[in-house]
Amino acid sequence: MTTLEEGKLMWTPSPAFRDGSRIADFMRWLESERGLAFDGYAALWQWSVTDPEAFWDAIRAYFDLRFDTEPVRVLADPAMPGARWFEGATLNYVQQVFRHAGSGAPRRRAAIRFAGEAVGVTELSWDALEAQVASLAHALRQMGVARGDRVAGYLPNIPATVVAFLATASLGAIWSGCAPDMGQVAVIDRFRQIEPKVLVAVDGYQYGGRHHDRTPVLADLAAALPSLTDVVLVPSGHADAAARPLALPPGIRRHAWQDVLAHRVALAVEPVPFDHPLWIVYSSGTTGMPKPIVHGHGGIVIEQVKLMAFHNNLGPDDVFHWYSSSGWIMWNAQVAGLLLGTTIALYDGNPAYPDAGVLWRFVEAAGVTAFGAGAAFFTAGMKAGIEPARVADLSRLRALGSTGSPLPAEAYDWIYRHVRSDIWLAPMSGGTDFAGSFVAGCPILPVYSGEMQCRCLGARVEAFDEAGRALTGAVGELVCTAPMPSMPLFLWGDADGKRYRDSYFDTYPGVWRHGDWIKITAHGGAIIYGRSDATINRHGIRMGTSELYRVVEDLPEVLDSMVVDLEYLGRESYMPLFVVLREGLVLDEPLRETMRARIRAALSSRHVPNEILQVPGVPRTLSGKKMEVPVKKLLLGHAPDKIANRDAMANPDALDWYFAYAEAFLAARAGESAAA
Repeated sequence: MTTLEEGKLMWTPSPAFRDGSRIADFMRWLESERGLAFDGYAALWQWSVTDPEAFWDAIRAYFDLRFDTEPVRVLADPAMPGARWFEGATLNYVQQVFRHAGSGAPRRRAAIRFAGEAVGVTELSWDALEAQVASLAHALRQMGVARGDRVAGYLPNIPATVVAFLATASLGAIWSGCAPDMGQVAVIDRFRQIEPKVLVAVDGYQYGGRHHDRTPVLADLAAALPSLTDVVLVPSGHADAAARPLALPPGIRRHAWQDVLAHRVALAVEPVPFDHPLWIVYSSGTTGMPKPIVHGHGGIVIEQVKLMAFHNNLGPDDVFHWYSSSGWIMWNAQVAGLLLGTTIALYDGNPAYPDAGVLWRFVEAAGVTAFGAGAAFFTAGMKAGIEPARVADLSRLRALGSTGSPLPAEAYDWIYRHVRSDIWLAPMSGGTDFAGSFVAGCPILPVYSGEMQCRCLGARVEAFDEAGRALTGAVGELVCTAPMPSMPLFLWGDADGKRYRDSYFDTYPGVWRHGDWIKITAHGGAIIYGRSDATINRHGIRMGTSELYRVVEDLPEVLDSMVVDLEYLGRESYMPLFVVLREGLVLDEPLRETMRARIRAALSSRHVPNEILQVPGVPRTLSGKKMEVPVKKLLLGHAPDKIANRDAMANPDALDWYFAYAEAFLAARAGESAAA
């Protein structure tokens, strides 16, 4: 049995690792160039959030971010929402990417390494990447794409997706992507809101050893998007898809991928204002219509270079792989490695096919130095008994990242025992909403189990109580009390800004409320306790669900779990716990009592569930988050067709068990009320 201890010291940077980090170099630069000396990270962070103009201007200067037109000032209005950054400046995300290509030999080194279930590791050089981007951009111009037009991608995590994004951005057009494993309705819900002019799409994809043909879905997508004028078809290379005709509505032109890459032209990048839209990403969309979130060129460039360099310690000598779907914000974060000249390594496929060691073998084959994935990937490996260091040669791997949901302390222990004893483990937590991180890693600080190392530079993060008071050492609402350049410009179609304000500023006026529970630890780290809208509130004691998951999922019999606290007006709350057990096991009373005893000992008797039920699966969003709120709504009597969009789920069939359970549960409750 592993320890449940939080806050245990797991790793301390060596002097060479600490002093060779990019953040240490930045601190030396601040002292020599700006006359600013800091005795450690805490002082540096404090300066970054109390003097944001000086901090973000230093980021611009340190990374030599080149504006075609210089800004009037760094921060014209610090109010949230509505802060105006680097007014008057013009630049382009793509310009920042290809300044790292260099000339001669540097242009021939890898910009992208790629592998998939049926494809070994291949490379795309900086030179080849730029040539493909230039050619596709030229083709898009010929299709009539201009600044402000939307180009949509229905593509997996392959190099073509990166090419299509960069080509779109180079024109000042706006990119928006969805993964082809998303359901048809979910994709239409997203793309219909933004009215794309061009769709770049794949005819199929490989996952779990099966080819999934997408030509019928493409025809339906094209028919549902009247704004489309052109479709660019990226071949999956599978014979079945190639043989199936694609029927497009009249008036929509079809282009083959090999044709749009055949132009021999120089890359022409369009300078755009700092706050010109770069891409549109989406909230999960599991309940209600997904929010189309718009981020700007300048805000994304300056936030992502800071995050990737200082909190992920990436540079031109690194190979960066973050396992992600192309529809998750971590795809955007992985591509951001190119802003620093880092080689990005893409993998397209099931992380458990043909076995749970496939990504670790890819790390070896691609020469990855920094690897990240959702927390569920690491906990699944831990539960499966995988020992990555025995599966692959991980000698080049120096950093490991995690996000998506809290990484439990037990997983820290597993990583240090079975990946590398000297690895830098740097989990982070942020969001699609601002395309960045609020809390993350720091290569000059120690790692404590269960904690993220620090609040990010430039992110004035606090834990607030209900009255808006900052807490230390206690769990509160995660808020950001000062603006960041990557916060959304607006939500597409939200003309008066009401939906934007209601989404982030409804609880604390002028303060960004993120929707997570957080604790700032005494030594400056942070622990995330899950979504604050899925809170357990038992007898007046509020607790994040992740605390209970850590206790239950530490049992070797339990693969996954989910808890919801049903609060009623004038009646006691009711809290069921749903557990997924190892194959072949059946939940019996002794195992239930073991769970109850562990919860009593680790949390309190108040948090013992009213009922423990075995389920075939836990419903999750496409980004791997447990769908606690939709299940809670279902059990409170909301209509099944209103609580979740199955097309926006990773495992929609998992809901079927809960629908049947809810029907019986609500009928029993109604009978109890009638009898009373």
